[in-house]
Amino acid sequence: MSGTGASARPTVTTRIPARLDRLPWSRWHWMIVIGLGTVWILDGLEVTVVGNIASRLSEDGSGLAITDAQVTGIAAALYVAGACSGALVFGWLTDRFGRKKLFLITLAVYLAATALTAVSFSAWWFFLFRFLTGFGIGGEYAAINSAIDELIPSKYRGRVDLIINGSFWLGAVAGSLLSVLALNTDIFPKDIGWRLTFALGVVLGLVILLVRRHVPESPRWMFIHGHDAAAERLVDGVEQEVEKETGRPLPPAEQAITVRQRTSIGFGLIARTVFRSYPKRAVLGLALFIGQAFLYNAVTFGFGSILVTFFDVSSGATGYYFAVIAFCNFLGPLLLGRLFDTVGRKPMIAGTYLTSGVLLFVTAWLFQNGSLTAATMTGCWCVVLFFASAGASSAYLTVSEIFPMETRAMAIAFFYAVGTAAGGITGPLVFADLTASGVPGDTALAFCIGAALMVAAGLVAVFFAVAAEGRSLEDIATPLSAEEKEGAGPN
Repeated sequence: MSGTGASARPTVTTRIPARLDRLPWSRWHWMIVIGLGTVWILDGLEVTVVGNIASRLSEDGSGLAITDAQVTGIAAALYVAGACSGALVFGWLTDRFGRKKLFLITLAVYLAATALTAVSFSAWWFFLFRFLTGFGIGGEYAAINSAIDELIPSKYRGRVDLIINGSFWLGAVAGSLLSVLALNTDIFPKDIGWRLTFALGVVLGLVILLVRRHVPESPRWMFIHGHDAAAERLVDGVEQEVEKETGRPLPPAEQAITVRQRTSIGFGLIARTVFRSYPKRAVLGLALFIGQAFLYNAVTFGFGSILVTFFDVSSGATGYYFAVIAFCNFLGPLLLGRLFDTVGRKPMIAGTYLTSGVLLFVTAWLFQNGSLTAATMTGCWCVVLFFASAGASSAYLTVSEIFPMETRAMAIAFFYAVGTAAGGITGPLVFADLTASGVPGDTALAFCIGAALMVAAGLVAVFFAVAAEGRSLEDIATPLSAEEKEGAGPN
């Protein structure tokens, strides 16, 4: 399988990518989806719960001396800062030390930080562990998206990635309903209910950790980093398991690739690869992430106050409205995900971005003209976010598959950090006064800003999106370690 040339680094020729891509769907793939994908539910749960319990935390008797503004302002900003920092730090470590080590470490960081948040006794403690919770969650995005795309067959990669990223909204639904229960003082005392919401996140995380222990390292990462024999044994075992499950032999995997093994990739080479070798793809990634970040902040940042201020909805009932909207967010990737693999990446990415942007413009016009009620406004948001959620999930899919394997985790981390910073820092600064002014025209302007950036990202996708459906990752972007020699596979 391998040989050593004049260079100190050996070369290896392998068919592992082709062998993984030609596998039919099996129980092994379900284990990967459950073990890696369910963490997005925790992220949705975390973000939604904190926003909904802010009023309880600031009340006398909560056990925590903190204000509502500090929870939704400082704590939220620290969570975002932690997520951005964690993505970059763990993204680099993921490319260097492997997917499995890091997706176990990042989940452990999340579990420890969430558990310690539950026992907060002062504001500084709460702030510190909100940052560290975000640090773990941010690291999850890079480690897990890398592993998922490298383990899932190319035929299913688009829909699986979209549905897994979209499962964030299942956590948001759970968080909305859980907060209603936790805030009921007939069931839980003021100083206990909010702590139990964080404790539930720990319990769910421990269950995920038990499953995740059985998820393997990425064979694609292994053969590049000098573990080619172990990678071959791993894939041999998977093939035997799949053949036993299906009762028929697998077809031969014909395409091979030759790489020169290495232990790490420097930041300089990663930056040159992403921005110099693939400038159009870099522009695409930035446009997709920034567009979806601003659209979601335009709609959700002032969500509660919009319902209360303009439609006389009681503050205690906004959680039910948000649960409906969150469920529609999940339906988008669930129902449209398959089309990203069949109709194609370019038309679906551009289509979901453009459609959601145009629909939000229409919603802004109807809202400003006073044509909506709380129910119809929620209905409009549901339709907008049905398409926007599929588009936003495709942003993660896009940046995880259009750059070389050695840069994958860092590429995901960089674009996630930029998008999250734009949505979590710049977005609130832009939208805070607009959505809180009580003037319909100001809120409509917030909607239009988000819609305009979404439409702009859709137009970028029309020209720059990559037709990656059904293609091997190595065909979409040749690994930096690939050797150009006869039989080495795609260039």
